[in-house]
This record gives sequence, C-alpha cells and structure tokens, in this order.
Amino acid sequence: MVHDVRMSTQQREDEVEATGFRHRFRRNPALNLTYRVGVGVVGGLVLVAGVVMIPYPGPGWLVVFAGLAILATEFAWAGRLLRFAKRYYDAWVAWLKRQHVAVKALVLVATGLVVAVTCWLLGAFSLVGGWFGLDWAWLGSPIFGSRG
Repeated sequence: MVHDVRMSTQQREDEVEATGFRHRFRRNPALNLTYRVGVGVVGGLVLVAGVVMIPYPGPGWLVVFAGLAILATEFAWAGRLLRFAKRYYDAWVAWLKRQHVAVKALVLVATGLVVAVTCWLLGAFSLVGGWFGLDWAWLGSPIFGSRG
C-alpha cells in the first residue's frame, strides 16, 4: 500500500484501523462505549496508582506515564497531558542534574520525609514495631489509632 506524503497522521491511522479489531468496536455504539469505559477504568486505575507511587522509591513516574498512555489510546486529552507531563518531567530531571549536590541532597531528604510521614500516618511503624515487641505510643498512627 502506497501512502501519499500529504496524508495526515489521522488519515493513516484511520486507514490502518479500518482493518483492525478496533474498527469493529467503533461500528457498534454499545461495544464502543464499553471499550472506552474499560480503557478509562484501567487507565485511570494505573494513573492513580502511579500518582500514589511518585514520592516512593520505584517506578512511580513510569506507572503514571503508562496510565496516561493507556488513556491516550482512546482519549485525546490524555495524549496531550502525556506529552505535557513528559516535557515537564524531563525538564525537572535536567534541572536537578544541573544542581549542586546540596540541592540534590535536600530533594532526597524531602522525599524521605514524605515517605516516612506517610508510613507513620498509615501505621506502618506501629505494625513493624509490634513485630519486635515495641509498643511505643508515638509509633501509632494518628489516623488509625493503636493496634489494640
């Protein structure tokens, strides 16, 4: 199949899609809505999980980008948000790389504080302290109270 250079990206995608499984869903309004809702739910859950994971060690931003990519398969706004988020994430990383080691250490300490406070609020310190027989009141979560 020969593509015209002047053909837009959307026209090429529509041409490829006309033969794919997604085309069959788009022809049926009920299937199309079900598919879009499913993509929205799955993408939304992945996105929320990624946002929750951002301050913690691990793949938080990767999961955020994955959630947005899932949503972008069906929603144009998610594609725009994905490009925006990638651009600002890359800018943040580039800025952080240019900083003095003291600024990098401050960012690391702030991240550690966010993790520690969240663990305390969720009762993780009380739980682990209980494993070692430490029943100190300050380990208990102010949200969930004491273990007992």
